Formats: sequence, C-alpha cells, structure tokens
Amino acid sequence: MHDDLIPVLTPDQHAPEAFTDAAAAVARLEALYAEATGFLARHFSEAVTGHRPRARVRAFYPEIRLTVTSHAKVDSRLSFGHVAGPGTYATTVTQPELFRAYLTQQLGLLMENHGVPVQIGLSSTPIPVHFAVAGNPNVSVPQEGVLEFSLRDVFDVPDLATTNDDIVNGTRTHNDDGSAPLAPFTAQRVDYSLARLSHYTATDPTHFQNHVLFTNYQFYVEEFEAFARAALGDPALGYTSFVATGNQEITTADGVILPYGKTPQMPTYHLKRADGNGITLVNIGVGPSNAKTATDHIAVLRPHAWLMVGHCAGLRNSQSLGDFCLAHAYLREDHVLDDDLPIWVPIPALAEIQIALQEAVAEVTQLDGYELKRIMRTGTVATIDNRNWELRDQSGPVRRLSQSRAIALDMESATIAANGFRFRVPYGTLLCVSDKPLHGELKLPGMASEFYKTQVSRHLMIGVRAMERLRDMPVSRIHSRKLRSFEETAFL
Repeated sequence: MHDDLIPVLTPDQHAPEAFTDAAAAVARLEALYAEATGFLARHFSEAVTGHRPRARVRAFYPEIRLTVTSHAKVDSRLSFGHVAGPGTYATTVTQPELFRAYLTQQLGLLMENHGVPVQIGLSSTPIPVHFAVAGNPNVSVPQEGVLEFSLRDVFDVPDLATTNDDIVNGTRTHNDDGSAPLAPFTAQRVDYSLARLSHYTATDPTHFQNHVLFTNYQFYVEEFEAFARAALGDPALGYTSFVATGNQEITTADGVILPYGKTPQMPTYHLKRADGNGITLVNIGVGPSNAKTATDHIAVLRPHAWLMVGHCAGLRNSQSLGDFCLAHAYLREDHVLDDDLPIWVPIPALAEIQIALQEAVAEVTQLDGYELKRIMRTGTVATIDNRNWELRDQSGPVRRLSQSRAIALDMESATIAANGFRFRVPYGTLLCVSDKPLHGELKLPGMASEFYKTQVSRHLMIGVRAMERLRDMPVSRIHSRKLRSFEETAFL
C-alpha cells in the first residue's frame, strides 16, 4: 500500500509566518519543533507500552524560508549572512534551542542585509522518531524485534539515502522544491551527527564549545584537565565549568570527577564559558578514519575554529625531539576524503590561524623572531594512512616526502584540515616531533629527553593560548572567504 493511502496522524498544521525580528523567528522555530517532537514522543510512548497505533504517526521539521527579489548589492565584507541573488532559499531546522545563538545571528544578518522578512513554518521533511526522542529521559527506543510491530510501519525512521553532504560538497545546488539551500546542513544531517557525537565522545552536544582542539595523545587530556582546574580557580579568565566523559561537570578547581566505566572511542572534554566560546578537547586517537569521523560530526555545531595539536614524525635531520611543526601546507595521502574532496583541491593556510599559533608559541616558550626558529619550523605536513609506512620499500614514500618538502608526517592533520576546508570551519595544525624514523630515532621507551618532555607539556598550553587569541578576534576575521565557494549558503 502506498504511504499516501495510509491514514496519517499529525500535529495541528500551521501556516508559515513572516518575521522581521530574528529572536522572534527563532522562538517560533523552537515552538514548532517542541510541538512536533512532543507529539512524536507522546505517541511513541503510548505505542511501546500499549498497542500499535491505527494510523501512521508523523511530524515535520520546522523550516526557514527566504525570498529575495532584488539584485541590489549587499555589504559583502562578511563571507556569510547574504545570498548571491534573487530567488527562494530554504533550510530545515532541528533542535533550535541548541542553535539559538547561531540561528539568531544568521537570521539577523539576512534581515539586515536584504531588508526582507523570513518565513517560519513547517517543512515537508518528517522527523525520524529516533531523533525526536533522543535525549528524552522518559523515552527509550527498544531494540528491533521487541515490539509487536515494525517501527518503520508506524513512525518515520532515519533515511540515510537523504542524509548526506551534498550541499557542502557542492553537488547539490537546489532543494527538491526548487529553492536553494540556505544552510550547509539539513536538519536530518544535523540530527544524525548530534546522535553520533553523544555515542563517540560520551558527552552531550550541548557542552561543545566554539573552539575545538584535536589531539592524538592521552597526555594532552591530563594537561587539559590540570589547566581547566586552574582556570576555574581564576574567575577573571571567564571559564565557568569543566565537563569530562559521562557528562560529569565541575565548577570549582577541587571538583570531583569519577573514573568513567567504559572509555568512549573519542574521549572529549569541555572547558566552558557562558557564551559558548570556551575550548573543547577531543582525543581522536590514531588514524585518519577517526579524524574524519570526529570532524564530520562536530562540523554541524558550526565551531569557529579547530586545531590539531598532536605528535608527529620529524623528517629533517636538523629537527630535534620536541620541536614544533607549524603546517603551512598538507600532503594528503590519508585517502579517507578522496571521494568528498578530490586531492587536487588545495588546502590553503589561513593567515589568522597561522598568526595566532605562531604568537602563542612565542608567548609560551618566551622565544621570538630568529630565536623561535630553534624550536619551530614551518612547512608541509604529510598525512598518511599506513602507520607502519617505514616497513615498505622506502624509495617511493621517501622520494615523495622529499619532493613535497614535507617537514613532518602524521596520520590525522591533513584530514582535519581538509574537512575544515570542506565544512567551512577555520583550521590549523601545530605538531610536536616525537620521533625521527628517517634518521633512526624511533619512538621507543626511554628515548624522550628532558627538553622533549618540557616541550610536550607546553604544547597543550600553546593550543589553548592560540584559541584564546582567536576568541578575541571578530568572527568575520576568522571565517575567511578562502573557505567559501562560488555559490555559497548564506548561513555560516
């Protein structure tokens, strides 16, 4: 039987409303979303405790729609907040309360730049019941086979066929109804990633901050917690709490964090500020697959910047263990993004990020100018997908590394930078040399010098200081036009 012939039970339908006030528009989005998810949660609870509903139960994501009729030129100094020309633009929205500040900013810019209202109403995209009840402590989705009926026969479930990155990859320029995308991600794509984030990091998406550090070494987690506790003891720094795995949150330097029973795949920690401009640290472990997974999902939160601060192999004889490598370019041999971002696409260095990192190194090490060159080198970082690449015939890999002028090699940095480019999230990389395989200095127990240990302890602080410098910059400076394509979504 066709779906349109089955009786369907839905919440009351609402006609779209026009808004010229961004805060009021977002409040309407929140009301529509709450009504829709509340409707689904209520009927789902009844279904799992009673009998199969006699009609299909369906509710829809709210939608933002904008129509521009003029070719009038707008202030284009910002890389976002305006559309390219006349037409209708639309996007579905999920969890608007989580994205309240972001949505208010983006809608406010559109209203200001184009002088037209936005329409807030219901879309034609159903909300999957899994996402509607996610995070609801009073509702749980039972395992397949527990119920006397199939969920998909009564409720909408996630449809991976329509959950994709077509917009950010530049392969989708129009929605099914002919409108152009207004935002880089659809509601169901966002919901998918929010659910994945909770699973992989063991922390709720509400805790994530606008500045994200990635690392591949547990030592940085320990340093981050130590810094966070010290920061909470100094109210002048503006940090309000620290969140560890399992959503354990402390607000004082002596707060207690208990051991977490099951270590998540990507342990994540958040040093929070009231305005969301704190710092999140994600230990992604080793490998480009983890790097891609983490950035795929964090991107939907629209962070202001993400940086890689991890260990690498130094490729130059002049380098020492503990030296820093500031990436100005990337040699991509990680392969995990080849289908989404061809390797011929250049990944440019972003001036604001580079300057913030270099200045942070100078501040923490108390070295500057020519003296800074003693411990930091800038150049190409190569990322490879084979941890034991040294065991292959070295003539090929070594020759390519030499031809690329690479100074360092790891398994994550180019992936994080490339996904930052793809998702329009400012990115950067500062690595610390932990071994020199081309010169016989392998990463073995007992090899680390005191200098190396000191540099590693400084490395996390450099990442923190760089993020604090970026936080003090206007958002318009960080979100470079280098990351925007010819036909770009108006939303950041």
